[in-house]
Amino acid sequence: MAGLLGKLVNAWAEAPPEPHFIMLENTKLPVRFRKNDRAKRMVLRLSRDSAGVVVTLPKRVSRTQALAFVDKSMLWIAKQFERRAAITVIGDGSTLPLRGVPYTVQATKERRGLIKADPETRTILVPGDAVHLARRLEDWLKKLARTELAEASQRYAKMMEVNIGRITIRDQKSRWGSCSSAGDLSYSWRLILAPSFVLDYVAAHEVAHRQHMNHGPKFWRLVLTHCPSASEAKRWFKTHSSGLHLFTTIK
Repeated sequence: MAGLLGKLVNAWAEAPPEPHFIMLENTKLPVRFRKNDRAKRMVLRLSRDSAGVVVTLPKRVSRTQALAFVDKSMLWIAKQFERRAAITVIGDGSTLPLRGVPYTVQATKERRGLIKADPETRTILVPGDAVHLARRLEDWLKKLARTELAEASQRYAKMMEVNIGRITIRDQKSRWGSCSSAGDLSYSWRLILAPSFVLDYVAAHEVAHRQHMNHGPKFWRLVLTHCPSASEAKRWFKTHSSGLHLFTTIK
């Protein structure tokens, strides 16, 4: 009985604390906790979409300790939210990146037709009812992302001599891509907003997991062998990735 009780206590201690909420200038912000056995200390950062806070915790840190750390960090959190970039609601006249290049969204007078990106004027022309502009544009971006990520995934699968399964496009908040043990790949549609070499790297990264379901030396050797821009893409992510979550179709 004592052994079972000990296991339950250990499981509780190792599980991440339940989500928490803090108030910042009359705004309720979610705080999400993540356990990381390799972490040496508690680390706090804004979430990728800048809509909340993520706290990384070392093994066996209690909920009381985690909440005390968040409480001590309130001034830092407030300063970070003051500095964060404003959320851009996609609509007529808004600017958003396409493959890393800023484009202006422009509603056209045509009632029907396909969305087109004009690289000369750097405008994205969206026909149809203005009420549906944001939804149509997001659907177009997702379709474009799927096409380019599928092409890149298949290209790297051939290079690395592996098979891949289904490709799914989502709006993931915590990761840019994933690979299941069955070979199914999932990507964030927001990668189409990033420079092409970044999208290409994520595809190489996920396809490489078909050989190595880890991030060990052999995995990175495989990625770097077939994707020379991997290091540059990783540096880009550290500086710019959070900005990809600052675009929304919801007012």
